[in-house]
Amino acid sequence: MEQRKRRKKKRFSIGKLLIIIALVFILAVVGYVLAVYLHAKNTVNNEMHNPVKAIDTSIGKDKLKNKDTLNILLLGIDAEEGEHGRSDAIMVLTIDSKNDQMQIVSIPRDTRTEIVGKGIQDKINHAYAFGGPEMSIDTIESFLNMELDYYVSMNMDGFESLVNELGTITVNSDREWSDNKYDFNFGKNEMDGEKTMAYVRMRKEDPEGDVGRNKRQRQVVEGIINKGASVASVPKITNLVSILGDNMETNLDMDDMQKLLLNYQGARKDISEYQMTGEGTSIDGVYYLMIDESEIEKVHEMISELGG
Repeated sequence: MEQRKRRKKKRFSIGKLLIIIALVFILAVVGYVLAVYLHAKNTVNNEMHNPVKAIDTSIGKDKLKNKDTLNILLLGIDAEEGEHGRSDAIMVLTIDSKNDQMQIVSIPRDTRTEIVGKGIQDKINHAYAFGGPEMSIDTIESFLNMELDYYVSMNMDGFESLVNELGTITVNSDREWSDNKYDFNFGKNEMDGEKTMAYVRMRKEDPEGDVGRNKRQRQVVEGIINKGASVASVPKITNLVSILGDNMETNLDMDDMQKLLLNYQGARKDISEYQMTGEGTSIDGVYYLMIDESEIEKVHEMISELGG
């Protein structure tokens, strides 16, 4: 009888030890995830977050809470040009969570329009150089007769680091070419950061010129969204957040980003693209793209139809 008691006590002790080890492991994992979360929150709210007067974020927060359609301005910035740089890529991203669809409209950077706050007609990408995101937002809202809920601007060089951290992204090219360093095939191309930048910046081999370049920029954005949505590694997320903190500016805070990730991720499964077009002209020796009012109204209606 005494021997059975000792065996029972021994089994109980081993079971208790296993429970303690499991609890310590769980606490360690939770502590690590919490530390990563706090690092991400600090980076987003203190380094990336930049509210602007041009957008009333309370409206966007209500839309996020209710899962309503959002309009987000995406700006790819060439930081080497001027004090603020120029918006090398200008896109309006409309996300409809209720119907799980996403639309990306590209605005050509040479588009001639009124620069709101400057009082002149100029290339739309100069708005950022004149007045940063504030003037870009005001100008694009006026140009398309719409309201933006959020904006995201990113240094174009940051795309290279971002793609490298993701590993690679995949894009579908509708033409093939070589730049003497990289070969780009018709169809699927898997690319690291350096190859991605070569893909985006190619001009001479593309008969569509800036229109083709804008198309490739949209493809890269889609590639990053699709690859980024599948990231599950906590250390990788930490590194991605650090890269974004060094290269990105937005009026989205950490709480906004969480709601966007949780409530709108299904929209990435149905992405449509549209490239605004116009006629090129020269005014005082400067090239501009003149976009007809009917084209502007068409894009306005496209955005409105999604609830944006």
